[in-house]
Amino acid sequence: MRELPFFPNRLVPPNHFVGRTPDIQTAFDCISSQDPDYRGHLAIWGGPGVGKSSLLKYLAASECWEKYKQDSSKAIIVYLDCLDISPFIPSNFWRQLLNLLRNKLGNSTTLQSEVNLLLEKPKVNHNDIEQILQKIGEQHQFLVLLLDNYDAVLHSHEHYTEANLYDFLFHCRYLASSSEQSIRLSMIVTSSRRLTEIGPKLTPGQSPWYNHYLFHLLKPFTDDEVDELVGSILITPALKEGIREIADGNPTLLQNALYSHYNRLRLGQIPEPETFANELLIANKQFFQMIWELSNEQEQTLLMLIALSGLKGRLHNQNFDMRGIDNTLIQHEAELINLKAWGVIIEEVKDNKKIYSFASSLMEWWVIKKLSNTNDEEIKQRKKVFIQIMNSKQATQLIGIISSLWKWKYNKIFVELLKRIFFG
Repeated sequence: MRELPFFPNRLVPPNHFVGRTPDIQTAFDCISSQDPDYRGHLAIWGGPGVGKSSLLKYLAASECWEKYKQDSSKAIIVYLDCLDISPFIPSNFWRQLLNLLRNKLGNSTTLQSEVNLLLEKPKVNHNDIEQILQKIGEQHQFLVLLLDNYDAVLHSHEHYTEANLYDFLFHCRYLASSSEQSIRLSMIVTSSRRLTEIGPKLTPGQSPWYNHYLFHLLKPFTDDEVDELVGSILITPALKEGIREIADGNPTLLQNALYSHYNRLRLGQIPEPETFANELLIANKQFFQMIWELSNEQEQTLLMLIALSGLKGRLHNQNFDMRGIDNTLIQHEAELINLKAWGVIIEEVKDNKKIYSFASSLMEWWVIKKLSNTNDEEIKQRKKVFIQIMNSKQATQLIGIISSLWKWKYNKIFVELLKRIFFG
């Protein structure tokens, strides 16, 4: 067996990074502009587990710059996870940036001295960063700032007011596009949704705080990228197809599934499909919970409807009346956009009609189980949301379906899913 090729629930090391060629090329188009007086800035967004952090870490690695024939000698690359600054306060952000920058300066003793002087100040701010950018320019270099989990800076709290938030965002915009030193800076940020959806609303008379970014959606893996990830590992066609049904192109689910399979192979075992799927469901519950919690109430309700719609024809002896659910979904396509972008659901056209289904069969099962465990109080709380997306009669019908679902053994539903996954 070769060295460990899969990395469940952690960042992928640069020497094992696969795929993402168009995304990386887009990033380098921003970083290494042909215009010496301009550098671009990129806002990458995508769903849970799609690989945003791994991509950002790969962009920070010398292997990446060498593979894409980019000159890293002039770039000072700093990766900063905004979640590490908790609670988020701008002065702590700028100080952390300077600390990380100092660690990246190597033999540049002059610039290190400048950074050390700034770090001795009681508080640092964006003006100090502008000063350092000028010094970086004097060395004929530029700063590549990789900010992971940028969502963290977009939520105010007791010590970080709405006014503080606006100031911070406009200070970032100033450094990136208005300052004389902006040609020395390229920023790439990641978030779970578009910055325009999770950030503060625009104020009349002011330029948008996000208009210096090129927005870029990081999608699940393509078929070719999945094949590249699987590599030459021993796997039967049926199990490979089953893993695709379980994980679709989500890199995190794929890493977890392939690692589980690889572990069995190291023990000389060929995994039995039902046991394999059960193990993956148990191992990834927290992942499905994260998707659920990051979805808003309307999105959660639509996921419930898709799960219930998927039961049609699967449990032939149950009399759940699903009429109207498909039409309700079609009427709320706008609310389904993020779920499609995240790769949680997929859209197909059959007989000139749009059909929505889960990209991962395990996520589908998790939502069904969530439905079956819903108590009366939770149903009452959700009724207001139900009525927002359907008429009163349909909402009452939906509540009845959810209330009665617990009577049926959801393990039987899981068996039906397994049959579809591994045996067609």
